[in-house]
Amino acid sequence: MYSQGLIGADGATEETPEFLARFQARIDAEEKIEPNDAMPEGYRRTLVRQIGQHAHSEIVGMLPEGNWITRAPSLKRKAALLAKVQDEGGHGLYLYAAAETLGVSREQMTEELLSGKAKYSSIFNYPTLSWADIGVIGWLVDGAAIMNQIPLCRCSYGPYARAMIRICKEESFHQRQGYEIVMTLARGTPAQKEMAQDALNRWWWPSLMMFGPSDADSQHSDQSMRWKIKRFTNDELRQKFIDATVPQAEFLGLSVPDPELRWNEAKGGYDHGPIDWDEFWRVVKGGGQMNVDRIRDRKKAWDEGAWVREAALAHAEKRAARKAALAAE
Repeated sequence: MYSQGLIGADGATEETPEFLARFQARIDAEEKIEPNDAMPEGYRRTLVRQIGQHAHSEIVGMLPEGNWITRAPSLKRKAALLAKVQDEGGHGLYLYAAAETLGVSREQMTEELLSGKAKYSSIFNYPTLSWADIGVIGWLVDGAAIMNQIPLCRCSYGPYARAMIRICKEESFHQRQGYEIVMTLARGTPAQKEMAQDALNRWWWPSLMMFGPSDADSQHSDQSMRWKIKRFTNDELRQKFIDATVPQAEFLGLSVPDPELRWNEAKGGYDHGPIDWDEFWRVVKGGGQMNVDRIRDRKKAWDEGAWVREAALAHAEKRAARKAALAAE
């Protein structure tokens, strides 16, 4: 049976070499780590950071698309987009719940987001300028998310892995929905095809940045791989995304905005041009077009929703008190 290590006077697990070795042996054996299991503090912190960032991205990700619900070109498109935005809100809630199993509260995570301490995906700091952007977000952004998230279904931390199973199923629907929108535009009038091409031009490079810094510059990737929180490196996932997406663009008759894009027969994949990492870090650090707007809108929603949270808490407390009274009779 797995030993939970030595417990110090302060109640914390003492991370002896033997404890760390036993923990890594569980990881290597593909055992799932559950909330009540002893774990290294670094493992817990890494999960809190990653799951929190993921949850924030789902919630903030509702904003670029939400402002197109009333402007979608048909009732069918409005309903589908509304359903997608609702799904993303649900994904955020699943992930906040998974993070809470690690001892961090939803309120704390939200405060860190609103203060700028916690980050979310830089992709959501770009504006949605046309209806074609909604299609390209579904096709590229959700497509990149799926590429990133399917391996997370095998994450070593049980609650995160289980949450990702449903999320990935719904993200697959979002990706197909986006691709269908772009296909409709690409096969429409010349102006519609031009609109689709413009959206692809603007979203291609930010979508590649979604996978995070190149492996040489990634601070967390190696350890996350050893702990099997991640299964592939940033560059491996980015390459898989490019190889899957370029043929889709060709089928649509659209051009990927990378003059250095070439098929490399030797490696069985595409070579691509340099990514502007200066832009990536500028956006991550708050210098994107929509950074200020996104946090402002999230703060407004959080403040205006305070009465709902308070009412729900009061109802839960009243129900618990009634249940306790009945049990005492």
